Amino acid sequence: MTTAIATREGFSETHHTLQVQETASTAIAAQSKAMVESRYIMAMRNPRNWDQVRLDLIKECRRPSFANNKSAYYIKPIGNGVEGLGIRFVEVALRCMKNVLVETTMIFEDEVKEVHRVSVTDLEANITYPLDVRVSKTVERAKPNSDGSYISVRKNSYGKDTYTILGTDDDLLNKRGALISKAIRTIGLRIIPGDLCDEAEEIIKRIRLDDAAKDPDAERRRIVDAFAAIGVTATDLTSYLGHDLGRCSPAQLVTLRGIYGAIKDGEATWKSVMDNKAEQEGSGGSGNTGGATKPTCTSESFDKQKAGWKAVIESGKKTANALIATIQTKETLSEDQKVEIASWTPAKGAE
Repeated sequence: MTTAIATREGFSETHHTLQVQETASTAIAAQSKAMVESRYIMAMRNPRNWDQVRLDLIKECRRPSFANNKSAYYIKPIGNGVEGLGIRFVEVALRCMKNVLVETTMIFEDEVKEVHRVSVTDLEANITYPLDVRVSKTVERAKPNSDGSYISVRKNSYGKDTYTILGTDDDLLNKRGALISKAIRTIGLRIIPGDLCDEAEEIIKRIRLDDAAKDPDAERRRIVDAFAAIGVTATDLTSYLGHDLGRCSPAQLVTLRGIYGAIKDGEATWKSVMDNKAEQEGSGGSGNTGGATKPTCTSESFDKQKAGWKAVIESGKKTANALIATIQTKETLSEDQKVEIASWTPAKGAE
């Protein structure tokens, strides 16, 4: 809508000076444009230094409280096990990188679902990765609503009725937050360089293994308490491992912590963990080391390689625990072999 605030007559024409009547949408568009431009300008004026990004990220990963965070690293019980960096790592990495924009916008909503568009943009490279997230407004409960209403009903794996009802605001908030976090993690990992992810993952696993080796009893108690909080008993853990919890090696404790992180963040359920274990055992897998199917390190193989492994520890390139973790990505060590490797630590060495 325009109105003339001044009129000037010429020889053969009339000139009007117009006033533009600003609307709310015009103001919002101008504000959005200014914000986008300012972000790119700041990114151009303050480009990231990749060496500094690496140092900052490694410093964060070396903090025990961060490395042991359930959402920093997880192990999903799929096949032989799928390991990955979690949302806490992605958040820290993007903060260390700087000049990265994370946006979430609701693009659709009706009575039963919401659709949110999550995008991560590298402002320096001008690359955006979007992902649409569908959030259902329904939840499953053992009982219908207090008035007896429900949307649908099905039989669960125990043969009991499970009712689908509309969720409360709190239910929806939790579902929305969890799904959006997963989307940020997924597309955030596409922005973070792969070599930084690999280095960070190795540091996190090494710190977890070192902590478990220093005080395995304390670590075992913490893990048992954590699983108990999500409804998994010590008996369930014993059934999964195939032996008493007191016989857990540091590597197995690290695996359990990773599985706990996956369950806590909604990446898996205890039922899926046990189902995957049964499937692996049925196809000839071991199942006693979190679903891993690796060959056993024979005495002959151990004797051939131990000189080189011992040199790695004595040179200080790796601690005994870190070396054990590396070896067990390819083959399974016996408890006696792990003890012998641990004995190679120099008297003044610190793990």
